[in-house]
Amino acid sequence: MAKLVSRVYGEALYEAAGEQGKLTEIMDEIKAYKEIMDKNPDFDKLMSHPGVPKMDKLEVMKNVFNGRVDNILAGFLETVIDKERYRDLDSIFEYYIAKVKESEGIGIAYVASAVEMNDSQKANVMKKLLETTKYKSFEMHYEVDPALIGGMTIKVGDRVVDSSVRNKLDALTKELLGIQLG
Repeated sequence: MAKLVSRVYGEALYEAAGEQGKLTEIMDEIKAYKEIMDKNPDFDKLMSHPGVPKMDKLEVMKNVFNGRVDNILAGFLETVIDKERYRDLDSIFEYYIAKVKESEGIGIAYVASAVEMNDSQKANVMKKLLETTKYKSFEMHYEVDPALIGGMTIKVGDRVVDSSVRNKLDALTKELLGIQLG
């Protein structure tokens, strides 16, 4: 359900910003908004608190953001509060940012490896991704996952390539368990 909400609201924001040619501008404002919220967790608590009336939340949002952010984003924030979807705002913004990056040909890749990769290995992974996908560039996110034993997993969008030793051992185990003895 949360994924559907983030997609529906994210699409609505994307269309509104796109109609006015402000996709990147709104994305930059969203990033700034998220930074501000990270530094002010009490504001987020106030806006998420079920005991605070919706009208008070709308008034606070108007006082804080009207005139400081684009009207598209200000109106969107008011709609999210009015529809009581503030708790979904992070996932909505993540969807929007991913959609804008997709439209600009920027892929987002999550690479997990069993050991830390050096710069040359990272460059080779990015080169291979650029050769095998439609993207012009990538935003790369690396992490070390010793449970992989060896190899790596790469996730781009909803596609996952798992060349880890753990995955190969799991497949071999399933195959061996499937063999009937005697």
